[in-house]
Amino acid sequence: MNTRTPALMIQATGSNAGKSTLVAGLARALVRRGLKVAPFKAQNMSNNAAVTVDGGEIGRAQAVQARAARMPPSVHMNPVLLKPETDTGAQIIVQGKRWGTLRAKSFLDKKAALLPAVLESFSLLADQADLVLVEGAGSPAEVNLRSGDIANMGFASAADVPVVLVGDIDRGGVIASLAGTHLVLEPEERARISGFIINKFRGDVSLFDQGLVAVTRLTGWPSLGVVPWLPQVAWLPAEDAVDLDRIHASLSTRVIAVPVLARIANFDDLDPLGMEPGVKLIFVRPGEAIPGNADVIILPGSKSTIGDLAFLRAQGWDIDIKAHVRRGGRVLGLCGGYQMLGKTIADTEGVDGAPGIVEGLGLLDIATVMSADKSTTLVRGTHCTTGADVEGYEIHLGRSEGRDCERPLIMIDGRPDGAISADRRVEGTYVHGLFTGDAFRKKWLADLGIASSLAYEAQIESALDALADHLEMHLDIDQILKIAHSRHSSSASAA
Repeated sequence: MNTRTPALMIQATGSNAGKSTLVAGLARALVRRGLKVAPFKAQNMSNNAAVTVDGGEIGRAQAVQARAARMPPSVHMNPVLLKPETDTGAQIIVQGKRWGTLRAKSFLDKKAALLPAVLESFSLLADQADLVLVEGAGSPAEVNLRSGDIANMGFASAADVPVVLVGDIDRGGVIASLAGTHLVLEPEERARISGFIINKFRGDVSLFDQGLVAVTRLTGWPSLGVVPWLPQVAWLPAEDAVDLDRIHASLSTRVIAVPVLARIANFDDLDPLGMEPGVKLIFVRPGEAIPGNADVIILPGSKSTIGDLAFLRAQGWDIDIKAHVRRGGRVLGLCGGYQMLGKTIADTEGVDGAPGIVEGLGLLDIATVMSADKSTTLVRGTHCTTGADVEGYEIHLGRSEGRDCERPLIMIDGRPDGAISADRRVEGTYVHGLFTGDAFRKKWLADLGIASSLAYEAQIESALDALADHLEMHLDIDQILKIAHSRHSSSASAA
């Protein structure tokens, strides 16, 4: 267990308080100061995953943080990833590989057994870095989850990492949430917290001066700064589906509609489209009809293809999609969405749910067979229609074959991927991340009569630098560094 490398853990009083964004911004700020920084999150829960160079899976947020730190993503940056498949069960990814599928209660009983893998990954990263920035999960105040905890104070204690606590003022009640967290923590846990940050402030920051005094009086923790709301954060890939509507507000008549599936996955595929000035990207919520004026419908990825196909039908979206095609509209299916477009999905082993065979939407002449073997790989290829270069990644179970596969969408190192219908209105692929490439996106949109003006990768870099500038201005970065280095000092004195 590495006890020498400085480290700091960012925890929060609740979910969606901005932990991921703060770690990314701090990583970029500290890298610009000449430090080699490694991001780390012991346990994450998200269906937005990224693929590492060695073919493993980690949470999308940790991939963004790695980019901010100018490091290649590693499976050790997120050693435990939970990918929800139902309301009560999730697929468990450990150090990048599928470990099993467990119901929530079973995972709570077994999560402590994953601590050695978590500490191993943390130590490996610490050996390669000047400083490790650790992100917590949810809140340490969830005392009902304290037993066997590997995500918050359980990890911080095991790895001897100091903590900074974040409060989200945008949702209200931030003083009570910080004071309440202090109240329910154990004394040794309170002592591990070295300061607090107020995040997402709107308006005149000086109006909260007395609030900072009140929090310190109630908790004893010093303030490390108040971070105002930063609009550019919306350009960074998001991890949670609650953030789906954060981008896009075009007045263009070109409409791309995306049904929001119950287990939607890797929806950051759509971020570059939402940033395009010529595109109006509409996320269709349950209970809403897919708009009849849509030029394209994109069926996104899913963590539970068969379950989400049933969900899609329950919303009546299957009727909307078929009517859209009859009117001459286009459909693109990504990964699980691609599988739904076929004639059948066979899951005789029960990999994706109850064993059986279900009918797909029948818009592509393909059949999918599910299997336990999971494909996780980075890919490069060529778009068969335009010749544009394509870069992306695959994360999927199953194999799709059929007559429409004779018209592949992409060629990957000589291997065909995806399918195109005979009338060319319906397409599908297993490749995620297609639209991040400016060349492919420009040609794909040009086919819709839309001129692309977005330099996506440059925009992400600009957003990360703007975030780092913002944190340098509003946080006491020097004090944050001192807190991180206190781990080294305490470890040395203990030795």
